[in-house]
Parts: sequence; structure tokens; C-alpha cells
Amino acid sequence: MFVSLLLLLLVCSAQSSHFYGTVMTYYPKNTNADGSLTVVLRYKLSFHLCSTNDSWDCSSQNCGTQTSLVLNVVDQESSEWCQREGIMTRRVPSYSQFQLELTGNAWINNKNSISSWRAVTGVELRNRSDIGQANTSPQTTILPVLRVPSNCRRDFHLLDFDPDGDEVRCRYANFSLSECSQCTTPSVLSLLESCILSFSPTSSVNEGSYIVQMVMEDFPRQTISLTQNGGGLTVNSAISKIPVQFVVRVDSAVPSCTEGLYLPRFLTPTPANKAQLYAPVDQTLSISVNAEANVSTTFELLFSGPHNIIKSSLGAGQFLLRWTPSQEEDGESHPICFVIQSITSRTYNNNYTTNYNHRPFTNSDCSPYNYTIKYITYFYI
Repeated sequence: MFVSLLLLLLVCSAQSSHFYGTVMTYYPKNTNADGSLTVVLRYKLSFHLCSTNDSWDCSSQNCGTQTSLVLNVVDQESSEWCQREGIMTRRVPSYSQFQLELTGNAWINNKNSISSWRAVTGVELRNRSDIGQANTSPQTTILPVLRVPSNCRRDFHLLDFDPDGDEVRCRYANFSLSECSQCTTPSVLSLLESCILSFSPTSSVNEGSYIVQMVMEDFPRQTISLTQNGGGLTVNSAISKIPVQFVVRVDSAVPSCTEGLYLPRFLTPTPANKAQLYAPVDQTLSISVNAEANVSTTFELLFSGPHNIIKSSLGAGQFLLRWTPSQEEDGESHPICFVIQSITSRTYNNNYTTNYNHRPFTNSDCSPYNYTIKYITYFYI
């Protein structure tokens, strides 16, 4: 069988305390001899250091028993963040519902004054009348930090793929539903139900890091019933929910927002926007990524996805991602996203120097203007 891959291309682009966000998805697997169900939950945890750890706790009944947990580093950006992937396997009562939560109190310093975090995953495993099996959550991933220059409009089309064919909707986390500890929404961003997060040009006073705490839900495209132990429930509302939490950093203005100058532009053979790829089990899938920036220099690729992806640089603006899906991943859809980073130093007639990594300093008359630009592309594998 095959593992599917869907690509979604968009522009995007982060210290302090240490939390950079999380995301969790789940896949129901086999029904066991005793009637219990095995479910695999995959999550990302992003912190300043790879040595930092945290765990998801059961906050409801029917969570069953955790039978295994594997935690590995996905990728890291030096002096900024480290993201790890957790693969948790649970054995739960057949056709059950349960809730997992992640809590802590050390978000990185931010403009919307949030310190404590709370993320909630609502798992729904009752049998669906439309597909005759348990529900699978929407599939998504996110880099710990998306970056945008303060003078450039950007629409971040976040991942919103659902293996069951449901409609996926996004909203900000709600305090009254205990989906976040401090729920101040970022003032410089707007979020549509269609999972588009928009940024409009703003003044330099609004530059800095903003915490984004979202919830992604799957809605059936027709009224369905969920059954458990012979009982039934008619449903036309959200079936499950997953948290999507990360940082948007508004950086200093760039001289031009045109892609291919300071902001990198993707080139062939980089897969097309929203293309869907298929990866046979035990065979290596190779994804070539090429980018250019005429004024700046591309130098790094960062990614979020399965931890066993191998990345390599093939030269200026040329990168390769390789992934070999295992038998355990057969039939699943796995999200991958990556970012291309470029940097340049230019001299302008001004009397200050701004570093795009958000470390401003001053100088006299002519001084270098340093940019680090990130461009993000989302994949489903």
C-alpha cells in the first residue's frame, strides 16, 4: 500500500522562556482480540532546547493504557528552537472518546503577554455510519516559528487535510472550553474558518513574537451517526479537535516583499502547491527543493514532519528531503513542512542597523542592513 503526500505552498517565516508550541493528530489502527482499539497519536513538542521535555496527560475517562512512547528530534534551528516528534500508542476501550491535555507555564517572551500554556486534543473513536470505522483527526504540522517582515502582507494557508474527507475548520482556542490557559489572540493576525491566518503590514512598534493558539476540527459533510455498544448519536457538529500552537514573529521591514529578491522563491523541481505524492512502504521518497533569492543568499532548510526524514544540502539553494515510510505507517497521511532561509547584508544611507533576527543595534551614517528571510512550504506525506 501507499502513504499519501499532499503539498501546500505558502510564505512564512524566534528566546526567553522556552515553549514554542505543539500540535497533535491521531490515527485509529487495529481492533484487538479483547475488543479494545489501538490508536496512534503523533505530536510535535517545540522548545528552546532539545533536552526540554513535557508529557500529555489524560483528562477524561476511557483513555485506556499507554503501551509505547517514542520521542525523537525532528529538526532544530541553532540558538532558536528544537522540535521533537512523539509517537504515542494507546490501547483504549473500543469505540470510545477521550481527551488528552498538555500544560505548562513558560511560553517564549511575546507581545500578547501569554506565559502559561494549555493544549487539548479531543479523540473520537466511536464508529462512524458513513465510513463504517472510527474517526481520524485532521492531519497537520507546523514549524515552531513562522516569520514575516512587518511591511509585507502574508496569508498563511495552514494545513487542513482530513483522511476521512471531512471539512476542516480552524478557530482560536477558547478559554471557556479550557482549551488554553491565557487566551489573548494576536492583535496583528486574523484567522478564517478555512484555516487561513492573515497578516497585514504594520508599524515597527508591533514587531516581535506573537503566540498563536488554534483549534482544528473536522466536520462531517452530511449528518452521520456515531455508535458505541449498540447506542447511537446523530452528529452534524465537530467530531474531533486538535491543538495547533506556534509562534508568529513579526520582523523588521525589508526593502522589497517581492519573492525572489530578499524573500526566497521556489524553483522547479520543488513540488507544486497542493500536489499529492505517494510513498510506497519501505521505499525511499526523495523531495527536491530548489530556491533562489537574487539579493540574499539561501543557506538553510528547516522542516517539521516525521523524525526520520533525512535532509541534505546539494549546493546553493538546492536541498533534498528523503523519507522511507515503515510498515507501521502504511495507509496513513503524514504532514511535512519546510522552510528555506536566506540572509544578506547590504549597506544603505541610514543611521541605524537592523538585524532581521530581531536584534537591533545602532551605528553611524551608513550601516549594514541584515535580513534573515524564511519561506515556508507545507507537505502532506
